[in-house]
Amino acid sequence: MTKNNSAGIGRRVVARVVEIRGRHGSGKCSYGHRQGEVFEIGEVCPSICAWAFNALFPFATVLRFGGSLPWEKDPGRAIVSCPDPDNTVVFELKAVD
Repeated sequence: MTKNNSAGIGRRVVARVVEIRGRHGSGKCSYGHRQGEVFEIGEVCPSICAWAFNALFPFATVLRFGGSLPWEKDPGRAIVSCPDPDNTVVFELKAVD
């Protein structure tokens, strides 16, 4: 796992690749992400696709500071996808202590 909560503020948020969906594409991430990869989301983009990081960051920030998303059953969790419409990478975000 790539660690990245350099400021040490708030809870740690971990992103895990749970699925890669292929619509018209290959079902493979063009950046090279693979199912099962784990990253820590902090203030600085870890070794993750910048497009995916920008999609994840707002949700990770909510979880990092104790918030929750009303559509998620687990208040410390969020399912977020990257913006690639042909080979969509699905991430599970979790706030961890």
